[in-house]
Amino acid sequence: MFEIESKNQDEIIITTKKTSIKFNIADAVIDAGLSVGKITGPGEFEIGDATIRGIATASGKTIYDAEISGVHVGIMGGIEENFDDIVADILCTSSVRAIREIEPKLIIAMGNVDAMVADLKLTARSEKKLKIKNLDSLPATKEVVVLS
Repeated sequence: MFEIESKNQDEIIITTKKTSIKFNIADAVIDAGLSVGKITGPGEFEIGDATIRGIATASGKTIYDAEISGVHVGIMGGIEENFDDIVADILCTSSVRAIREIEPKLIIAMGNVDAMVADLKLTARSEKKLKIKNLDSLPATKEVVVLS
């Protein structure tokens, strides 16, 4: 089980039993309180019970695929490239194009929610934190969540 929360539109925080990992998309930085400091840019990392893959894009930005308890969480904000490099059950994005191409089960809105839900013809629900038990606990139909 893990939780996902967000303090602003550029950050996603994933908390597991062992650790808390903050992804800042604007700065391409992962902060997990590690003794080596913050992690920047692409690469593969294991932090606590999370396996993270930072993927470099053609524009020099980084998108992330975090796998926790068999659930893939894609964290890409407004980046609109390298869709083939990421498989996500949960996608944290503001890109409607990314949602259509990746087809996640759950979308965490990271930008203009009104335009996103109108374009996707979905409704959004608001949560402070999102608790994920496992892959089977994800919704059967596509759902948009706004973290506040």
